[in-house]
Amino acid sequence: MTFAAASAVTARDDGTFGVEIADGWEIAGNANGGYLLAIAARAVTVATGRPDPVTITAHYLASGHPGPATVAVDVLRSGGRHSTASFTLADTHRTVLAGIATTTELHTHAGPVLIDVTPPDLPPPEECVLLVPGDPLPPPFVGQVEVRLHPDDAPFRGAPSGVARMRGWFRLRGGEPVDSIALVQAVDAFPPTSFNANLPVSWTPTVELTAHVRRHACDGYLACAFSTRNIAGGYLETDGEIWDEAGALVAQSRQLQLVPV
Repeated sequence: MTFAAASAVTARDDGTFGVEIADGWEIAGNANGGYLLAIAARAVTVATGRPDPVTITAHYLASGHPGPATVAVDVLRSGGRHSTASFTLADTHRTVLAGIATTTELHTHAGPVLIDVTPPDLPPPEECVLLVPGDPLPPPFVGQVEVRLHPDDAPFRGAPSGVARMRGWFRLRGGEPVDSIALVQAVDAFPPTSFNANLPVSWTPTVELTAHVRRHACDGYLACAFSTRNIAGGYLETDGEIWDEAGALVAQSRQLQLVPV
């Protein structure tokens, strides 16, 4: 199943959107958080009539599982450049996530450019470690997208590096193009940085996830880098940067997670 099909939404007469959380997009039996956020982002873009979620934040209230679900969107404001809406995603039993997003049309905007960061130093994709589903890890989710880890950051291949970071390449399978909704998925497609910090390799629940989509990506792989500087009080934060093959910064993220036990 393509990402577009797996994240599709259907408008209903009551103003909500019907969705189907697809099978195979899980981690430890729970739907990947970036996948759920991408579903919500797609519903918000349809509701606001603007194609790109320039910023989207969600608080995760419960685990999501394959099956029917509903996204409710409340458009709060629609201006000349942006529209803003709140949203909830609920399955048949409970609300899974709630958040807010601002949408726009990225291709219409231009202005000064100052970027004081650089893409991660990665070997070519064919020299990186392709993640494939295992038992129990890597999870089924990695069979739906293509994730290739920097050899130094691949905890499933040997001992953890001891550095709380993950770097590597990402793309959708089958040559499917990466649009702004897929960038929301990409910010949560890699294993937790804690897997390389000598912490347990286990379920690392997301408390909150924010994605900023900066521009459209060109075709090809995305170079991704995620790092954690603070682990304390049972929480860790992860900062992410995503670059396209043209060297453009296309998305950023910050995620708050529970430390695995």
